[in-house]
Amino acid sequence: MTALKPTEHKSVQARILKYAKEIGWAVVSQSKAEHRRGFDPSGASSRERAKHASRFFTDTLFEKVKEFNPKFKDSKEELLRKLDLPLPTIVGNRDFLQHLQGEKTFFSKEENREFNLVLINYNEPDKNIYEVTEEYYLFNGQYANREDVVFLINGIPVLVIECKNATKDEAIAIGIDQIRRYHRETPEFFVPQQIYTATESIGFSYGVTWNTIKRNIFNWKEEEIGNLEAKIKSFCDKQNILDYLKKFIIFAEQNEELNKYILRQHQKTAVEKVVERAIDPDKTRGLVWHTQGSGKTYTMIKTAELLFKAPEAEKPTILLLIDRNELEDQMLKNLDSVGTKNVVQAEHIKDLQKILKNDYRGIIVSTLHKFRDMPAEVNTRKNIYVLIDEAHRTTGSDLGNYLMAAVPNATFVGFTGTPIDKTVYGRGTFKTFGIEDKSGYLHKYSIAESIEDGTTLPLFYGVAPNELLVPKEILEKEFLNLAEAYGVNDIEELNKILERAVNTRNFLKGQERVEKVAEYVAKHYTENVEPMGYKAFLVGVDRPACAMYKKALDKFLPPEYSEVVYTGNNNDTEDLKKYHIDKKKEKEIRKKFTKVEEQPKILIVTEKLLTGFDAPILYAMYLDKPMRDHTLLQAIARVNRPYENEQKGMIKPHGFVLDFVGIFENLEKALAFDSDEINAIVKDIQLLKHLFKANMEEKVPPYLQLIKYGFNDKDTDNLIAYFRDKSKRKEFFKLYKEVEMLYEIISPDKFLRPYIDDYATLSAIYKIVRNAYTKRIQVDREFQRKTNELIQEKIGMENLQQTYEFFEINENTIQKIKENQSNYNTRVINLVKSIEKIAEDNSDDPFLIGLLERAAQVEERYEDRQISTQEALEKIKTICEDDIQRKKEQAEKGFDGLTFFIYRTLLDKDIKNADEITRQIKVEFVNNPNWKTSEKDLRDLRNGATFAVLNEEEDIDKAAAIVEELFYHLFKAYDL
Repeated sequence: MTALKPTEHKSVQARILKYAKEIGWAVVSQSKAEHRRGFDPSGASSRERAKHASRFFTDTLFEKVKEFNPKFKDSKEELLRKLDLPLPTIVGNRDFLQHLQGEKTFFSKEENREFNLVLINYNEPDKNIYEVTEEYYLFNGQYANREDVVFLINGIPVLVIECKNATKDEAIAIGIDQIRRYHRETPEFFVPQQIYTATESIGFSYGVTWNTIKRNIFNWKEEEIGNLEAKIKSFCDKQNILDYLKKFIIFAEQNEELNKYILRQHQKTAVEKVVERAIDPDKTRGLVWHTQGSGKTYTMIKTAELLFKAPEAEKPTILLLIDRNELEDQMLKNLDSVGTKNVVQAEHIKDLQKILKNDYRGIIVSTLHKFRDMPAEVNTRKNIYVLIDEAHRTTGSDLGNYLMAAVPNATFVGFTGTPIDKTVYGRGTFKTFGIEDKSGYLHKYSIAESIEDGTTLPLFYGVAPNELLVPKEILEKEFLNLAEAYGVNDIEELNKILERAVNTRNFLKGQERVEKVAEYVAKHYTENVEPMGYKAFLVGVDRPACAMYKKALDKFLPPEYSEVVYTGNNNDTEDLKKYHIDKKKEKEIRKKFTKVEEQPKILIVTEKLLTGFDAPILYAMYLDKPMRDHTLLQAIARVNRPYENEQKGMIKPHGFVLDFVGIFENLEKALAFDSDEINAIVKDIQLLKHLFKANMEEKVPPYLQLIKYGFNDKDTDNLIAYFRDKSKRKEFFKLYKEVEMLYEIISPDKFLRPYIDDYATLSAIYKIVRNAYTKRIQVDREFQRKTNELIQEKIGMENLQQTYEFFEINENTIQKIKENQSNYNTRVINLVKSIEKIAEDNSDDPFLIGLLERAAQVEERYEDRQISTQEALEKIKTICEDDIQRKKEQAEKGFDGLTFFIYRTLLDKDIKNADEITRQIKVEFVNNPNWKTSEKDLRDLRNGATFAVLNEEEDIDKAAAIVEELFYHLFKAYDL
C-alpha cells in the first residue's frame, strides 16, 4: 500500500478554498483568474503571459465602481491608472487603504466637484462580490512570485494566505519568511493587499502587510488547537474582513517613520463592546481591563474614533481623560500620528469648562484633574462619552464626583492596565465602572493571556545582597505597613509617602551605599545585560538620588553610558541643575535609548519614564525606590515589552528586575492583588535556577557523552556525522540557546559552580557544530561574553579542532581531497565551506553565486539523506570541476567575472559574435558605474545593452527578452 502523506496543497490550500466557499467566497480557478487579470495567452512562459497583467479582476472592479458611483464617468483604463498610482511602499499602501475606505475622491465634470470614490459597500455588504483564488502570480520585470491563496473584494486583492505543509518544521515561520521575501522582491503585491496570514492547518498567524516584525504577527485564537475550518471560517468571515479593512488597521507616524498595525482580537473585541455599550440607551458604565503592554492606547484611540463616526451616536462629544499631564501630551501625539481628526486639547480648567459649555462635538483630550471644582451640569447631553485611562485612580478622591456631576447623563467607560487591587479603592473601581456587568468588567485581557500570546513577556526578579537592602524593620514601618501606602496607585502619591520615610531615604542615599550599588549595577550590566545587546533603567528614590547615582556610575562606566532624566525645578540646587535637560534633549535621549547601537545604555530615573514610555529594548530594571501595587506594576512593566532584532540575532526572552530595596522579598504586601495575577506577573529568579538544573541534569548528559577523546579530531568528525541530521541539530541548538541564556542571566552565582565544567563542554560542542553547519559565523554576537571566556578558560581554544579547512578550487583540489584522511562527512563540509568562502570573497562574480546555489542544493539533499555521503562528495567535486573549466575559458578570453557572465549568457542564447557584443556591453557597465543604486544609470545601462544586442539580433522583442533575462540573473546574483 502506498504511504499517505499530507501535502501543502491537499491538506491546507485546497481545504482553505473549500471552507472559504462554504462561508460565501466564490472560488475562481487559477486559469480564470489569470484571464480576468489580462494575462497574455500567447506568452511562452508565465513571465511572458504576466508581463502586462493587472493586479485586479478589472471588469469586476469597473462594474462595481460604476454601480457604487453613479457620477463616475471615467473609462476603465482611467480607473486602473488611478488605482495604479500608489507606489509599492508603505505610503502607497496607506493611500490604497484610504481608497478602500472610501476616503479618496474622483472629479465629476457634470457636477464640477469632487465625490468620494466608493470601492467597497460597507453599509450593504451583500452588494459586494467576494472571491478567492489560488496561485496568484505577479512578475514586475525583475522578480516573479506566486501567492498561495488570495481573497478579493470587488476584484481587489485584500488578503493573502501563505500555506505550508503541517509536517514541515517551523512551517509558519517559513511562510512568514516568504511573505517577507515577497515584500522585498515584488512589493507591488502589497499595494492593495492589507492583511496576510500563514498556516500549516494547526496554527494560524496574521498580520498587516508592510509590517513583518515578529512582535506584530499574532495567532488567531480559537478554542481548539488545529481546527483549520474554524479558524478560516472565523478569520475569513466576510464581515470580519470588512471590519478590519474599514476600522481596525492603523497607520502611525513615529520618530518620522510610518508604521502600520492591526488591532488584535482582544483590542477589536473591546472596541466593539465599548461602542455597543455607549449607544445602549439603558446602560452608562463599563470597565475594560487590559494588561499593560497589550495596546491599550490604540484601543482607546480607535474606540474614540469609531464612537465619533457612529451614526447612532449622533455627532457626540468624546472625553479622553488621561491621569497625568505628561501622558496627555503623549495621547495627543498618538492621536496625531494616526491621523485622527476633530481633536481639541483642554489645557486648563477654564478651557475644559468652556469647551463643554459651548457643546463641542468631537474628541476632547484632558486630564481628570481639570474637573476639580467644576460646576454641576455643565452639559447634560446624553451622547457624551467619557473614556478614562487608568480608571483605578479616579475613585480615590472627589475628582470622580466633580466629573460625573458636570456631565450627569454621560456614559463612563474606565480603562485599566493593572489588576484591580483588593483595597477599598480597588473594589470602588468595580463599583464605579463595572456595576452593570455581572463579571465586574465589560472586557478583560489578563496578564496570563498576554504572556501566552506573546503580547508581553514574563518578568523575572532577583534580590541584591543583604547588605545593600533596606533593613526590613525600617522598610515595613515606614512603607509596607502604612495604611495609606496600601493600594497606592499614583507615583505622586507614592512620592509623598516616601518624603515622610526619612530613615528609608537616608539609608538609600547613604554615600557609601550609593557607591556600592553603582559598582554592583555597573558590573551586573556589563557582564549580564550588555553582552546580550539590551539596555537598563536605574530607578532612584528621588531626584537627588538620581544625581548621586550618575556621579557614582561615571566612576565605573564611561559617562556616555548613562543619562539622567527627571523634571527640573527653578529652585533646584546646583547638583540637581547639573542634570537639567530641555525637551529637545530629552526627546533625543529617548530616541537614542531605543536604538541598539546608540548611547545611552542606562537611564537613571525616579518618576519620569516610569509610565507611558515604551522602549522594547529595555531588558533590566535596577530598582532602588520603594514601590508597591499599581506604581510597582507600572514601573516594572517597562521591561516586559517583546523585542526582536533580526540583524543582531536578538529575541528578548523576558524582562528582569534586580531589587535593591527588598520589596520583592514580600510580594504579598508589595502587590495587593489576587494571587493568580501576582503569579502571572513576576517570577523569582529561583525558577530559572530550577530550569537550568533540570536541563543540565536531564537533557544535557547525552550530548556530553558524544565526546570520547578529549576533543581531538576524532570527536570533531563524530560530532559532524552525528549532527548531519537537521532535526538533531535543531533540537540541540534550541536546548543550547535556552541553557546559554539561563547561564548568562543567573551568572554570577555560586549555584552555577557544580555545572561549570559540563556547561563549558556543551558550549564547545555547540561551537563545533555551529561552525560546521552554519553558513556565516558571528561568534561575538551569537556567543555570549561569559560563555566565550569560560570555554577559553576551561577547555582552551587549542583543544577545539577547526572543523574545516578551506581549499582553493583548482586543478590540484580534487586530488588533495582524495588524499585527505578525514572522513567523508568532513570532506563534504570542507568542500561546501570552500565554495561559500570563494563566493563571499568574490561577491562581484555572478557565476560564483550560481556555484554556491548548486552546492547548497547538494548540501541540503545530503542533510535530508536524499543522497549518500559518497554521492554528495561526487556531485560537489563535479561542481568544482565545472568551475575549474570555466576559469580556464575565462582566462583565455581575458574576461573578468562579470564580463564572462555576460558572454556565457549571450552564448546560451545563440547570439553570434558574442565576444564583440560582450565587450560593447562591458563598456556600458564602465560608463554607468552606479547602476546598482542609480535609476538613471540602470536605465542607461539597460538601453545600451539592448542596442548592443540589436546589432546582431534584429527581433527587438527577442533582444529585449535576452537583456531582461541577463539583468534578472544579475539582480539575483547581487541580491538587489
